[in-house]
Amino acid sequence: MAAIKHIFNELHYEMVRKVAEGGMGVVYEAHQLGAGNFRKVVAVKLIREEYSAIEEFQNNFIGEARLVADLIHTNIVQTYHLGQVGGQYFMVMEFVRGFNLEQFIDQHRKLGRPIPVDLAAFIVSRIARGLTYAHAKCDRDGRHLNIVHRDIGPKNVLIANEGDVKLTDFGIAKALDLMYNEEGKVIAGKDEYLSPEQANYAVTDARADLFPLGIVLTELLVGRNIFRSNDRAQSRRNILGMTIPQFASLRPDIEPRLETIIQRALQRDREKRYHSAAEMLTDLELYLYSDRYGPTNEKLGVYLKDVFGLRDPFVPSLSSTPI
Repeated sequence: MAAIKHIFNELHYEMVRKVAEGGMGVVYEAHQLGAGNFRKVVAVKLIREEYSAIEEFQNNFIGEARLVADLIHTNIVQTYHLGQVGGQYFMVMEFVRGFNLEQFIDQHRKLGRPIPVDLAAFIVSRIARGLTYAHAKCDRDGRHLNIVHRDIGPKNVLIANEGDVKLTDFGIAKALDLMYNEEGKVIAGKDEYLSPEQANYAVTDARADLFPLGIVLTELLVGRNIFRSNDRAQSRRNILGMTIPQFASLRPDIEPRLETIIQRALQRDREKRYHSAAEMLTDLELYLYSDRYGPTNEKLGVYLKDVFGLRDPFVPSLSSTPI
């Protein structure tokens, strides 16, 4: 850590603490320093030295940075800079002080309380809102980028203490001119959050992000991923063939309108699934707001403070920026 601090001090970044660590890299909370005592809290995502030397990992890391550089949306974690120091690549990103969705689910499990239905639907609607923007993104020449995230899951969704929901980690995203792992040969994504087409090694389009979004919604509602198995191959088989239940039978306060949304998102035939994130977003918002005053970022922020026992929305929390 001392060596890292010294190197980044010369780049005007003050490393504060390590907030997350994985096989490929480490994420630090840092302060970006400028003239006149300027100080901005950022996240620095540093690829491990042994991976920086491997061209495939370099390409993926650089590709992620290039892809997300122009994804500027309130429901997507923003990327500010890509750099290289001492042979290692690093990415400077928005620092989200809060929790990832996996921690949110785990906390409810520890407390023995269900996540409110309206807040579960609201969180997923915000993810759908970010995906709507990403899926429609074009480059500077007006070419549609055909972005597919391919790794939708609780670890890649952050909730700020103030209640903002943000999608992150486009590291294995597929996009025009930015695809390094060929579909048909490898499976990109986590086995229990795959779309059927990913599990079948098929070529994906934006609809592949909507099936796992449906999985996330059901996990928030019933407290578990119904497709997850201790055996990775079995998780994939469950994605492809397990009978999908009526979720109202697992949780009676799931209304028929929400059940319809879930069942459509979990259609294995993508022609019968939602055709776009925008379409799913519309249905979720109609469910949330058409006949009542629905949830807001502020309501979610207040709820977070209650669930995690936060007295101040800016107190340090568990790591909130995944690898």
